[in-house]
Amino acid sequence: MIENTKDIDELEFINSFSHSGKPVKDLSRIKALLSDLGDPQDSLKFVHIAGTNGKGSMAQMFSEVFQCAGLKTGLFTSPYIISYTDRIKINGIDIPKPALAKMAKRVKAVTDMHCDRENFSQFEITTAIAFLYFAEENCDIVVLETGLGGLLDSTNVIKTPVLTVIGSVDFDHTAILGDTLEKIAYQKAGIIKPHCPCVLSAGNDMKVIRTVREQAVKNLSQLVIPDINQLKLISCDVFGSKFEFKGQHYEVTMGGAHQVLNAMSVISGIRLINDTLKIPQDKIFEGIKKAQLQGRVQILSREPLLILDGAHNPDGLSALAGVLEHCEKHPCYAVMGMCRDKNITEAVKKLIPYVDKFYTVDGFSDRAETASDLADIITNAGGRAEQSPKPALEMARQLINENPHGVNLICGSLFLCAQVLNEMKDM
Repeated sequence: MIENTKDIDELEFINSFSHSGKPVKDLSRIKALLSDLGDPQDSLKFVHIAGTNGKGSMAQMFSEVFQCAGLKTGLFTSPYIISYTDRIKINGIDIPKPALAKMAKRVKAVTDMHCDRENFSQFEITTAIAFLYFAEENCDIVVLETGLGGLLDSTNVIKTPVLTVIGSVDFDHTAILGDTLEKIAYQKAGIIKPHCPCVLSAGNDMKVIRTVREQAVKNLSQLVIPDINQLKLISCDVFGSKFEFKGQHYEVTMGGAHQVLNAMSVISGIRLINDTLKIPQDKIFEGIKKAQLQGRVQILSREPLLILDGAHNPDGLSALAGVLEHCEKHPCYAVMGMCRDKNITEAVKKLIPYVDKFYTVDGFSDRAETASDLADIITNAGGRAEQSPKPALEMARQLINENPHGVNLICGSLFLCAQVLNEMKDM
């Protein structure tokens, strides 16, 4: 559910739709909705991003680079972290409440007359609101992140993006996307459009590479996979990385080596479309360095060290494990909560070698695994865990008092991150 806010009618309207809507076999439903709204998406230029992990970070990097180059930049991401409005931005600023109300009323006027009214999902409604807002504000470029998959994602209604980007592909949402890497990659590669260039992030499994390449060939689309051999890693820690790629120096201020791979995809993508956009090299450097993302190896406190991370699947927690591996501070204690629809056992196995003890929590989502069951799963997987006697933020505060010279972590779900950040904001 979207945040519980009594005084905002537009959120009540969005909340009147189910989380996932009626399952779709094609994009006819969202196409019909947008057609009735005048197809606002057709007036916009897009960079379209899919992937199991990394798409949020890459979206933020693209957005910052475009802004640094002076382009009016729309950004559409999911899920929201602190407020519903933070998933729709222009030049880094959340959609204002009056604009949200205006766009929601326009969508409501159409859906109220629509035969599929009860079948729409919250995400489809949000996508329509975002397209209307970006079009009305005459954005120069929109960075568009898929919600789930790609082929049947409502964002895939766009016709000719200037660039498509596919990040790390791994097992997640297998009940919807498929139970093999090939099936999942096929869904992600569904965003590839005829004659539109595509970047696939380095480090993907060969099964993923083959599947994406097949779709690129079918669409006569140029496919670029950044060459890891052209990367020189200078430094990398929890606070960021410095590296050289194709002879140019860059800095990332988001922690972890996986962010270097994300940055390589962004750099490669911008070079592919730079004949049109004309972005100077110094603006690429500036934007990559400036990019920050809430809930992704987010440093809440440096001394003592407290990290907030929303990775929630094996690949994402493997990236977080890589961050911890390069962190010299010890011991490491983690407050963890996960949703029960995730591959919890395989995910926690990635962190167990680096975490001395887990304290499990729940209550941050209606899909949260119970704290007691999560503790049992971690213990059975070989880790040390106990149910936290306190809420996540309060437990984390206790840990940093007890472990001021080590690593303290809150992790396992973006919903948990949202709860923590909202509590911090309220304080």
